[in-house]
Amino acid sequence: MTAKDIKRVAVIGSGTMGNGIAQVFAKTGYDVDLIDIEQEFLDRALATINSSLERLIKKERITEDDRKITMARIHPSTDLNVAKDAQLIVEAITENLQAKLDIFTQLDTICSDDIIFASNTSSLPITKLAAATKRPTQVIGMHFMNPVPVSKLIELIRGIATSDETYDVIEELSRELGKTPVRVNDFPGFVANRILMPMINEAVYAHMEGVASIEAIDEVMKLGMAHPMGPLRLADFIGLDVCLSILEVLHDGLGDPKYHPCPLLRKLVEAGYLGEKTGRGFYVYDS
Repeated sequence: MTAKDIKRVAVIGSGTMGNGIAQVFAKTGYDVDLIDIEQEFLDRALATINSSLERLIKKERITEDDRKITMARIHPSTDLNVAKDAQLIVEAITENLQAKLDIFTQLDTICSDDIIFASNTSSLPITKLAAATKRPTQVIGMHFMNPVPVSKLIELIRGIATSDETYDVIEELSRELGKTPVRVNDFPGFVANRILMPMINEAVYAHMEGVASIEAIDEVMKLGMAHPMGPLRLADFIGLDVCLSILEVLHDGLGDPKYHPCPLLRKLVEAGYLGEKTGRGFYVYDS
């Protein structure tokens, strides 16, 4: 298979990352099966994609016809079996190892022999996900950055069995999407989150220990380090539950206490204060 053989993509999971991935593929010209377990989730995803495209119209980056064509290429479904017609699967469900293993095991019985499985996992081992299938050479990590339509980076992660052919196909396809693929080895957190999450965690510790206020910590990093967004605001944007999950993967996988999640981060997640998506995290957001 080559990148040009891929005409239809199935995106599993329609949350923040999934709907962004679906938008990018559809806008580039691919037919996309967007699959989730509830129609409500799919309806919300389609509304989000449509709003994103309408913002591009206002910025005069696309036309109304472009919006209509892109939306028409996205086919929502609650039936995982529709993935059998795709040449590429991009899994973008919750960052939970067992849930991902279950999905890959199911897909392995549904899909054609030559399909490529990609996971958008931000920290979990590609080698372990690949082992849940009978085709580990055709499994790769394809870690998009949030927000997907804007960010240029994709971390491409090879499992121990990922073939050169699979990597080459996904690298070429990533460039066709207008992204910049970066080769990364299969270690917990890869590169982006192995560096980013300890910074966020340390910012949470700095606030918990009374070093500075939430606003002050973010202002220091924005003005002093030229970050476009402060670490605590960024944590809210990513989702505090996602940050906690990635830190736990880093801590368990690398065994280093420097990755131990801050107790305040865990407390906020337990309270249901997950950031923007729940209206409250380190900051409070309008509904």
